[in-house]
Amino acid sequence: MRDKEFKKLFQEEYSEFVLSELILALMEEDDISVRKLAEEINVSPSVIQSVRSGKHLNITLKSLAKMLDALGSELGVKYKDKFIPLKIAV
Repeated sequence: MRDKEFKKLFQEEYSEFVLSELILALMEEDDISVRKLAEEINVSPSVIQSVRSGKHLNITLKSLAKMLDALGSELGVKYKDKFIPLKIAV
């Protein structure tokens, strides 16, 4: 990780991987399909599929909040021992 360019690329790709794995796990836990989730948050199924596959690089906080809300989760920030939910109008 001494190579700054490699480190930057790794961090970007890792973030995309973590997000796609999180959405995939939540969808599996709730047994919700791509089509059903897309209907619930009013987006195209291709948007959900691209997030699941890690190809969607520019998801907005609002879209992510809508997706997590539909999956029974919430977006927030952990500061020390506190979880602070982000209240984003969905």
